[in-house]
Amino acid sequence: MNHNIIELAQNLIRRPSVSPDDQGCQQVIAQRLEQLGFVIEWMPFNDTMNLWAKHGSGAPVVAFAGHTDVVPTGDESQWTYPPFEAKIVDDILYGRGAADMKGSLAAMVVAAEEYVKANPNHAGTIAFLITSDEEAAAKDGTVRVVETLMARGENIDFCMVGEPSSSNTLGDVVKNGRRGSITGNLYIEGIQGHVAYPHLAENPVHKALPFLQELTAYQWDKGNAFFPPTSLQIANIRAGTGSNNVIPGELYVQFNLRYCTEVTDELIKNTVAEMLKKHGLKYRIDWNLSGKPFLTEAGKLVDAVVNGLESVVGIKPKLDTGGGTSDGRFIALMGAEVVELGPLNATIHKVNECVPVADLVALGAVYQRMLVNLLD
Repeated sequence: MNHNIIELAQNLIRRPSVSPDDQGCQQVIAQRLEQLGFVIEWMPFNDTMNLWAKHGSGAPVVAFAGHTDVVPTGDESQWTYPPFEAKIVDDILYGRGAADMKGSLAAMVVAAEEYVKANPNHAGTIAFLITSDEEAAAKDGTVRVVETLMARGENIDFCMVGEPSSSNTLGDVVKNGRRGSITGNLYIEGIQGHVAYPHLAENPVHKALPFLQELTAYQWDKGNAFFPPTSLQIANIRAGTGSNNVIPGELYVQFNLRYCTEVTDELIKNTVAEMLKKHGLKYRIDWNLSGKPFLTEAGKLVDAVVNGLESVVGIKPKLDTGGGTSDGRFIALMGAEVVELGPLNATIHKVNECVPVADLVALGAVYQRMLVNLLD
């Protein structure tokens, strides 16, 4: 297994698949899966390539989910080794996507290969859901595949997402949920005028200050056993013409909430609307819901992954819901149990992104053990 995972990871890293351009990565994976007897289905949407592949039939459906796209490299001269060369130095594999998440994809594919070769007539279905649209817009990737599958009545019971979840050592953290994310783009109306004649104008910045004070101080909830309290942060704020003698006619405020399962996106929208009304502001607001929160409590999938980590690397992971969003939020809409387990996240999106070779090998063994635990 060792050599296969590393060779496949290098092959994928050498393809500069900056989101959403797949650069043939999914073709490489599909060819390998097809040789195993997987049924391959391509689901392209706009400029995004998506792969849905299945082996076996019936329940349970165990899916591996991941993305072939990577973030841009930045200034390549800052890299010790070229970002798309996939060099191994002192048993560390360097390259854009090594940790996020071509290393995981390679481990998943080889784990499935090993399992299917040993169990050609396994129970249930093994599936792969792979997109090239996770790092950028996330509009034409996993979300569209999930919509398509749900529309035709297809189901996923258990899903492993290969996002880099580990903090200090491989497997010390498994994500069993994520907070929701919602952004408000708020435009508060005023009346533009000369700063020397404030009685002829209406400054939206001044008018909005009590509202902003309340918005930023508001306690949405206290969190729960799985999630920290909901948090709100103002991300951008803008007003004025750039001149020091003009009262602005509009104030733009962009804020984001990372919210737990104690509140809903509807409750958030309604609460903000009530605050704005209370402060007598003229406004318009555009909301963008990136994802609802999801949680996979202890059960078959969590047990299968925890057992895999304990038997392969001798570690009992911490179950955690922190961090940003992932494509797991879309798959959870299918009613699937979803967890995320992948390499160390210390270098993701950074110069000199890298992953220890031994970690990818161990990760493949954990994924294979998960299949054994769920299907045997």
